[in-house]
Amino acid sequence: MRHSLKRLCGAGALVLPLSVMSLVEAQQRPIVEDRTAQPRGFLEQAEVREEAGGSLVMYNQLQEHQREIQQLRGQIEELRHQLEQLRNQTRQQYLDLDERLMAGSAGIEANPQVDQESARQVAQTPSPSGNSPDAQAAYQAAFARVQSREFAEAIQAFEAFVTDYPDTNLTANGYYWLGELHSAEANLDQAEAAFRQVIDNFSQSSKVPDALYKLGLIKARQGELEESRGLLERVRDDYPDSSAAGLANDFLRQSL
Repeated sequence: MRHSLKRLCGAGALVLPLSVMSLVEAQQRPIVEDRTAQPRGFLEQAEVREEAGGSLVMYNQLQEHQREIQQLRGQIEELRHQLEQLRNQTRQQYLDLDERLMAGSAGIEANPQVDQESARQVAQTPSPSGNSPDAQAAYQAAFARVQSREFAEAIQAFEAFVTDYPDTNLTANGYYWLGELHSAEANLDQAEAAFRQVIDNFSQSSKVPDALYKLGLIKARQGELEESRGLLERVRDDYPDSSAAGLANDFLRQSL
C-alpha cells in the first residue's frame, strides 16, 4: 500500500505542474471572442451616425443651393423683362423727342397718323427749302415708316433716300434718322456712322447738335466716357441755345 501511495503521489506531482503550466499558458494566450452577433461599439456607432449626419448636411446644402439657383433664375428673368421694357421706353422717348425736334427743321408734319396719301400730299406741296418733289416724297415716305413703328422698313427707306438724294437739304435729316433707328435697335456702330455723317458732312444742318448729343450717348453706352464727355461738352458749348445742349448738360451733370 505504501508503494501504491508513493506511485500515486508521484503521478500527482507530475500532473500538478502540468495543470499549473496549462493554466498559466491559458492565461497568457490571447483571448479571441466572436463579436459578430454583438451590438456595435460606441465608436463604431458614432462613426456611423457621423457619416449619416454628414450625408444629410450635404443633401440639405444641395437643396439650399438649388433653391438659390431657382431664385437667381427668377431674378434674371425679371431683370431681362425690365431691360426689354426700358429699351422700349428709351426707343419711344428717342422717337417722340426727335419728332418734336424735326417738326420745325424739315418742313414736315410730325403726325403719328401719316399714311401714304398724306405723304403724297406733302410731296406735292412746294418745299420751302428747294428740295425736289421726288426727294420730298421719298423722305416723307421713309418718315412715315418711322411713325408707323416699322423700324426695319424705315431703315431701308432712309438708306435708299440718302443714296438717291445725297445733297438735298433733307439728306442730313435722313442720316440723322438712320442714326436714331440704329441706336434704338442697339446697332451702335451703324448709328455712330450715321451720326458722324451729319456732323462731318453737313455742318450747317440744324441736326448737328442733336447728332452730337446722340453720339455722346452712344459713346457712354460703349464705355468710352472721355469721348462721350467731349461730345456732350461740345454740344453745350458750341450750341448753347439748342434743345440738345440742355439735354447734354443734364446728362453730364447726372451721369458723367
